[in-house]
Amino acid sequence: MLSGRNQRSKFASINGEIVMKKLLIIILFFASSLQFAQGVEWIKENYLKKDYRIQMRDGVTLFTSVYSPKDTTNNYPILMVRTPYTVAPYGEDKFPQNLGPNDTFAKDGFIFVFQDVRGQFLSEGKYDNMRAYIPNKKSSKDFDETTDTYDSIDWLVKNLRHNNGNVGIWGISYPGFYAAMSLIDSHPALKAVSPQAPIADWFIGDDMHHHGALTLSMSFNFFKGFDQQRDSLTTQWKPAPQYDSPDMYNFFLKLGPLPNANKKYLENKLPFWNAMLKHGTYDEFWKSRNNLPHFKNVKPAVLIVGGWYDSEDLYGPLNIYRSIEEKNSKNETHLVMGPWYHGGWSRNDGSSFGDFTFGQSTSDYYNNKILLPFFNYYLKETGQFNLSEAVTFRTGSNVWVNYNEWPPKDAEKKSLFLTTNKKLSWNKPIEKKNLFDEFLSDPDKPVPYVGKFHDSGLHYYRTYMSDDQRFASSRPDVLVFETELLENDVTVSGPILADLFVSTTGTDADWVVKVIDVYPDSTKNPNPNPNNIEMGGYQQLIRYEIMRGKFRDSFEKPQPFIPNQVTEVKINLNDVDHTFLKGHKIMVQIQSSFFPFIDRNPQKFVDIYNAKEEDFRKAFHRVYFSKQYPSNISFGVMK
Repeated sequence: MLSGRNQRSKFASINGEIVMKKLLIIILFFASSLQFAQGVEWIKENYLKKDYRIQMRDGVTLFTSVYSPKDTTNNYPILMVRTPYTVAPYGEDKFPQNLGPNDTFAKDGFIFVFQDVRGQFLSEGKYDNMRAYIPNKKSSKDFDETTDTYDSIDWLVKNLRHNNGNVGIWGISYPGFYAAMSLIDSHPALKAVSPQAPIADWFIGDDMHHHGALTLSMSFNFFKGFDQQRDSLTTQWKPAPQYDSPDMYNFFLKLGPLPNANKKYLENKLPFWNAMLKHGTYDEFWKSRNNLPHFKNVKPAVLIVGGWYDSEDLYGPLNIYRSIEEKNSKNETHLVMGPWYHGGWSRNDGSSFGDFTFGQSTSDYYNNKILLPFFNYYLKETGQFNLSEAVTFRTGSNVWVNYNEWPPKDAEKKSLFLTTNKKLSWNKPIEKKNLFDEFLSDPDKPVPYVGKFHDSGLHYYRTYMSDDQRFASSRPDVLVFETELLENDVTVSGPILADLFVSTTGTDADWVVKVIDVYPDSTKNPNPNPNNIEMGGYQQLIRYEIMRGKFRDSFEKPQPFIPNQVTEVKINLNDVDHTFLKGHKIMVQIQSSFFPFIDRNPQKFVDIYNAKEEDFRKAFHRVYFSKQYPSNISFGVMK
């Protein structure tokens, strides 16, 4: 990914735009980092490439590239990726740097299949973002991603020479979504699937929204390129709009209300962006794209992979895992969560993230000890695969932990209550007086989501999910509560729930809760220290989440706040597995903006997608803590 400090503020050419897309998107999904690459010449020497057009049940053909081992003395399983991000390089004489999730796969021997999904690049048909599953198909020609996968597998096992009849599917992010969809009404030959950072729901928790709040910088920068419509079958990305751009914070602040995106830059040319702005509530447009209700009768073995620092799709892997577990009394599903950003397990050795090192190569452990054995066992029937139900990397203490279930049932539920003097207490408040802290929230001066300025062309600053939060705690529009120094280690495992009692002088508000690990003042700086990190008092972000206040009771039917009336707002934060070490503190920060990763709330009850400049207004927000209004965060603590 391009560095926000080094990237030019203007992408001056189409080629530059294509390079940017590949760095920000494509490389994630084909795992073609130098770390794992075999090299073009090695692949040419050992694999034969053939291109096919596989016909679907409705007559549409999907472009599919197949790389088969030249050694035909054995039969091999098929390992497939279905992607909207191109199967380039195109042409039977063109080869990529890498074939599998890591270089060991090609050396072990698989038949590698890459397919442009329906409507993308050289595949026929019309593309639909997160195409909805059709549970009750009315004809033999009805299609969705499950049928396209089924039809493709059926053709592959019947027509590819030297295949052993077993098929596996994997993919990261959007290809992870397609991998997950293959589990529904799966083909009998599909034996193993690894959805990695898969998408589940684009309104509740993945990519484009968090609890109904738009991820502005990511959505804008993703769709300005991805949502460009092709004129015909193509092997090229269509260029995105070109414009001068300052840093991200100021670019999106100057953008103003969301309708200005089309007026200034997008020119109403992006159909999904436009559709998204017409569906500001959790209506059928979004519900139909939610795949969580459909993971029934899952038959293949499943390895779900996610990253604790994945800003795009952390919700997806955790909740797809839960959905499969809830709907299938018998299944072979495992969950792996590591200290990775989006796709990081396939792009670097995972020995560090942001300002922190882990003392080991977490990606190497996962790739060599988990991923390859998984596919070898279920597709080749070789080796052993004795993985626990869930394997997570516990941050803070920096160790891999095996669980028989996730979240762990033996975790003891505890709560930290907001109290006076900006403290957090393990004891429920007994004060009858309705105490509160308040702050003024100004949409013209929103709280930045990260304390660094970076180019507005990036989706987000990659390491913000573990960054130092002292830049925020010093602002008057951020409330700060913390424990005393911990007398013992506190390990939090599983989901976190924030239960706030709030009021506002406006009729809408966003509520952002951040859980933070505060390091002792005596913590030594790293040596060497090229980034001049000050570790004494470092406030490491562990987890955050936002709730767009009008959706506090229903995502389908938003309701305004009654000004100055105390209202309960519950916010589900994604799971963690983190140890707050002895001598550290647990901190909670509460704020009402997280800009520009999240768009601004006008603080007036309106359709934010169509808000006007005059709708944005200042408001005072209060958070209460008393016996009657015990604002708190709760979580599971390992005994």
